[in-house]
Amino acid sequence: MGSSSGGAGGGSILILNVGGSKKKYTTFRSRQRANLSFFLVVMFFAVFGIIVFTEVFFIDERNVGSTSGVLVRHAGYQAGYRKGQEYDENEDYISIRMGLGAGAMMNDETLGALLLGGGGGVPPAVAAARAAPALPLLLDTLPLNSKDLIETQLPPYPDNSTLTEGSWQNVNGTKYKFFVFSAFFDQRRKGQRIIRVIGATKTRGPERVWCRLWYKLGDGNATTHISVTVPAKVWAIRENWNLKYSACFATCPLPANRTAIPGTVSIVARPRDLPGNLLVVHNGNNETRAPPHGYKFGVCVKPLHFDYNREIQMLEFLELNRLLGIEHFTFYNHTIGPQVSCILRDYESKGMVKLLPWQLNMVSQKEIRTEGLFAALNDCMYRSMYKFSHVALVDLDEYIVPRHNYTLPQLVEHLDRRGNLHTAGALSFQNAFFYLQWSDDESLANENDPVAASLVTVRKTRRRAKLHPHKQRSKYICRPEVAVEAGNHFVWELLPGYQTKNVHADQAILHHYRTRTVQNNS
Repeated sequence: MGSSSGGAGGGSILILNVGGSKKKYTTFRSRQRANLSFFLVVMFFAVFGIIVFTEVFFIDERNVGSTSGVLVRHAGYQAGYRKGQEYDENEDYISIRMGLGAGAMMNDETLGALLLGGGGGVPPAVAAARAAPALPLLLDTLPLNSKDLIETQLPPYPDNSTLTEGSWQNVNGTKYKFFVFSAFFDQRRKGQRIIRVIGATKTRGPERVWCRLWYKLGDGNATTHISVTVPAKVWAIRENWNLKYSACFATCPLPANRTAIPGTVSIVARPRDLPGNLLVVHNGNNETRAPPHGYKFGVCVKPLHFDYNREIQMLEFLELNRLLGIEHFTFYNHTIGPQVSCILRDYESKGMVKLLPWQLNMVSQKEIRTEGLFAALNDCMYRSMYKFSHVALVDLDEYIVPRHNYTLPQLVEHLDRRGNLHTAGALSFQNAFFYLQWSDDESLANENDPVAASLVTVRKTRRRAKLHPHKQRSKYICRPEVAVEAGNHFVWELLPGYQTKNVHADQAILHHYRTRTVQNNS
């Protein structure tokens, strides 16, 4: 561009130069921001790496400068088949402050005193060795005789406790409510021998607890008990409605080097705590088993509450189910009235009913779902294991009714012939509402039978045409020996190799007699 361009040309040159400067400045700022971003990323990963390095290599060195200690690891029992539980999976450690020289051996009495957390001052062995560096030691690495010696220093067997078929008992020393009801020996999974305790505790993040397994020695007046203490694995039963407390399982692994099965078990917050509970271990292997060929049916009913006293409904439930082939009923008594109590006691004296107390110190529907019904259902299922081939889990206004067979055992036999139920751990039945507001059966109009007039299953013969799909208001019959976790409308978990079979409505349905409400109007 020459001078001939004039003023206009000069102006153009000035504008182009300014544009170039702006472009260079923008490029420079972009590079600065990129460099800063790169620097921040590098710093982030450096800090993150330092944190990880510290956690991995110095996790047990947090108290450098104070007395180091023996670490007794409180690890939960890994069931192996349950994943994604709704509780804290972080490992738990109990630090026992003690010093031992490198390569030194800790005697049994010292470790026992430390486990007891005795308040009688520092043990002599600890005082003598504090000047030396610490030697980490796991409780599981101790020889058997060392463990036995430690057990003798823990609180003794609670002789003043009364053994019952089942009752809610407190776990002392926990931060939140923790109750236990019953315990069962379970060895159905290959390579696993556990005591399964049914209880109720905090839904999310249950507290760590221990199992004191009590073994009986001697006979008669010379009877004594020795214990083995193991960490328990606790998880909430899946159907808990996200309330603060839930029914739960606590499993106690039996020592591999002991073939005997403990007769009782206590759940404690810490090994040194006095046991606040004592549960009989139900051992199905020692009980009368259901016949290998043929069927024996039982029924499980959730806790009776609100001073339940509808005696006609109870009698109808018992006798109609007996006609359907049921041999035994298990009930849980939260609060019942005098008439129903009289009826159930009479049936109990004949061996047809088991009535268990159910005084759970949790607020129903606010702290836990409906008196902790899921603890009751699972207790009944495990209580029925090996005694009955099948159990139906139903309410007092529900009946599983076959369409082509007279009894439930006949129905199961019929379904087995048609479809082979060898791998069926549960049978699901669709729900049909028989609304109580609807008119009675017209055939009863001319009858003067007061008994028939009082039986809801005789009066109400019209049902809603549309059935609910399986798992929605459905109920089921399960085989207790292959079921792991029972729910209200379906089995949550069966042993590997088994599944739930959905029974077609042309074979049987669930008759559900209830008042029509807005919620069940659809």
